[in-house]
Amino acid sequence: MAGAGDEAAVLPDLLPVYYRRLFPYPQYFRWLNYGGVRKAYFQNREFSFTLRDDIYLRYQSFTNQQELEKEMQKLVPYKIDIGAVYSHKPNQHNSVKAGNFQALEKELVFDIDMTDYDDVRNCCRAADICHKCWTLMTIAIRVLDRALEEDFGFEHRLWVYSGRRGVHCWVCDDIARKLSQTARSAVAEYLSVVKGGEDTIKKVHLTHPIHPSIEKAIVLVKRYFREYALENQDILGSKEAWEKVLAMVPEEIRENLQTEFINARNSDKRWDMLKQSVKTTKAIFTAEEIMLQYCYPRLDVNVSKGLNHLLKSPFCVHPKTGRISVPIDLKTLDSFDPFSVPTLSSICRELDSNKKPEEEDVTSKESEPESKRRSRDYKKTSLAEPVRIFDEFLKKMEHSRKGVLLEQSDSHRDF
Repeated sequence: MAGAGDEAAVLPDLLPVYYRRLFPYPQYFRWLNYGGVRKAYFQNREFSFTLRDDIYLRYQSFTNQQELEKEMQKLVPYKIDIGAVYSHKPNQHNSVKAGNFQALEKELVFDIDMTDYDDVRNCCRAADICHKCWTLMTIAIRVLDRALEEDFGFEHRLWVYSGRRGVHCWVCDDIARKLSQTARSAVAEYLSVVKGGEDTIKKVHLTHPIHPSIEKAIVLVKRYFREYALENQDILGSKEAWEKVLAMVPEEIRENLQTEFINARNSDKRWDMLKQSVKTTKAIFTAEEIMLQYCYPRLDVNVSKGLNHLLKSPFCVHPKTGRISVPIDLKTLDSFDPFSVPTLSSICRELDSNKKPEEEDVTSKESEPESKRRSRDYKKTSLAEPVRIFDEFLKKMEHSRKGVLLEQSDSHRDF
């Protein structure tokens, strides 16, 4: 497997191949066009490109899929970010009268980054991840996806691996795209449970009765807590480690637990002792608060709140790891492995090795549309499965949209 340095080195040679032969433009356009929900919807969408040598281009916009393809193949962006749908074409924003250029709509988005969990993971730091701490992203998706579906009724939630150390969620329902900044802030705050900076010892405070949404989050966290926190992170494995946890328990039982922990065999036994001791105090939710502090999703709320905030695009190539930012299938979430995600070099190798002799015959390809060749190309690589997941998401969204149009048609017929 190529290392991160190797992947960065091949970007200049392989990114043009990726954008010419493998990037799923038709699906990508279908997503952001939303069935032509209104005139100029796609045209007024902001894209930003980061080019080689950190050249940053904001307010890019395109008339149609063909124009987007042409520009991406010409500029070969190292990173693509997606912004809001504006009142005017973003690439003409300088010619619009001040104050008239407004962000109107955008998917409700969430950004969860592993670096925000550095105080509760012992295996890695900063941008590094491993299988032991990736469980935090699995928990985050489980907890947030349930809340978005059951508490808010959002149907169309696209979960995407960032390509390095986190995950993104794009909530694409019509009602979600139209939310005001105030409403987005309210949703983000509702979903934020872990609060406080580095100096805050206890970051979760539960009150009686526990909110039903948090109760359901606790049930989900419990499924992973013992294996993640007690076995893999060994949060009670040493005096130094357990003192961080005991700082969150009531003072009257802290000293006694310190003594008991010395005689216990492992984190698992110490956790059971802690839960038992807490029952004798008024702070009855201490164990749940500790579990949430170690495992509950940590959101970058500013990403969710702002209408004009940009977020990295699906199917982007991470310039440091070379991994493709792929959609995640929630049906197989527990087995999702960030280290087996297709990389730019791996899919280009697959494309090369799956080349058939007849494909070398240029004359036989002259009459074949480029879009058809590209559709065939990605299917020869491990990008086929992520594109299938994306396509499934789009079909469900399109089916739902047809259902709404039929309902509207029927209601007009009643008059």
